[in-house]
Amino acid sequence: MTYRCAGVIPRLGGERVRLRPLSVDDEEAMFECWSDPEVRRYSDLPEMPAPSAAGEMIGILNGLSVTEDGLRWGIETREGKLIGSCGMNWWQLEGAYRGEIGCELSRPYWGEGYMREAMQLVIAYAFTDMGLNRIEALTDPRNLRAGRLFRSLGFQREGLLRQYRHTDNGFVDADMNALLRDDWKK
Repeated sequence: MTYRCAGVIPRLGGERVRLRPLSVDDEEAMFECWSDPEVRRYSDLPEMPAPSAAGEMIGILNGLSVTEDGLRWGIETREGKLIGSCGMNWWQLEGAYRGEIGCELSRPYWGEGYMREAMQLVIAYAFTDMGLNRIEALTDPRNLRAGRLFRSLGFQREGLLRQYRHTDNGFVDADMNALLRDDWKK
């Protein structure tokens, strides 16, 4: 099975959110999200001094879909407000059929169920359209909110990856969480 996105980021819709490609017009909204210290606290996001930095990040993320190295959606409310982003950070088909999922949400929308719905859309797309068998979510063990989100979606914590990532603050651990297609079908 070979997945080909060829730069096309499909639109996905749920009850309260829509997932759509990010555009340069979204740099202000994504700057608001990505520059928030609480949003960045447990992520690998670079520091963003100005909205133009968010525009550059959007360009990089959209470029990853062209090279088939990632898929990133903007999370938009039904009212049209862009509130975050999510997607597949990478994937491997032949020999593994697995990929890594990631997300971030503007702080005013935390705890409202928006990210859970967005993740359900991405997970369904990854298993049905991309043909993945396993989706991994790497979270900072201190990020209890992310751990709860992924467990609520059926992910199982498989273990601690010690000093797995390097950040501005040095090496940090990561929890490995995974969801298998068979478990998701149930």
